[in-house]
Amino acid sequence: MRKLHRLGIPVAIAVAGVLAATVALAAMAATALVADKPSNTSPPTISGTASEGSTLTANNGNWSGGGTMTFAYQWRRCDKSGGSCSDISGATQQTYKLVQVDNGNTLRVAVTATNADGSASATTVPTAVVAASTGGGGQTGNGCPSGGSGATVSVNDVASPARLQIDQFQSSPNVIPGNMQSFTMRVHVGDTCGQTVTGAQVYVTAVPFNQVDIPSQVTTGSDGWATLQFNRRAGFPAATKQRLMVMFVRASKPGDPVLAGISTRRLVSLRVSLKAFG
Repeated sequence: MRKLHRLGIPVAIAVAGVLAATVALAAMAATALVADKPSNTSPPTISGTASEGSTLTANNGNWSGGGTMTFAYQWRRCDKSGGSCSDISGATQQTYKLVQVDNGNTLRVAVTATNADGSASATTVPTAVVAASTGGGGQTGNGCPSGGSGATVSVNDVASPARLQIDQFQSSPNVIPGNMQSFTMRVHVGDTCGQTVTGAQVYVTAVPFNQVDIPSQVTTGSDGWATLQFNRRAGFPAATKQRLMVMFVRASKPGDPVLAGISTRRLVSLRVSLKAFG
């Protein structure tokens, strides 16, 4: 103790120097650890043709970081401008085969690099807008599928400025009775080119709501018809002298925004007779 006391300030300076060196070494070690975590130096890319049935491939891009890296992938479906993206369920491989629902949209892929020190992700720019398979159909300059008026076409071959049309509807029973517990409604979808459309999504609900339940969307079959079943709810009848049930009907192309693209909407009326019994 006396020796330390006699040394005085020089001892304190020496101790401070050791502490500073220790802190510096610790900071350098922490920096080195952070530097070893993956860091993207050039973004990943997508190769392949953006058309239905084609296979796209994710290219990892360039990454810095220590040790062995592994890569994971998540494909995402986006709108035509590359926004409003959502993960595609199960699409986690390096390759992805384009399907019908991708038509009219773009795709991105998020690539995640992982090593012993951590992980980091980077996302590609969007692909071109995915083109539908012509399947022998193709499109004319006005968005109408080839085949002419009266033909039966796939909804994927219809493009703007052509649009879908709700051109026929039927209910069974034809007149909804006062003791109705359920009924079915059939909706036929065509296009503005005078063609029958298969594969269109049909959504129907009563207005006002709560007269009947709202069934899931149904896809039009090879004849262009979709059949939906409705079950009675507490809101029927909507009035003591109700004579009509107004139905909101929407037809849309899978993958299109429901208020845009080639979708269409229509209000139709079904006859009601509260005095009748089914």
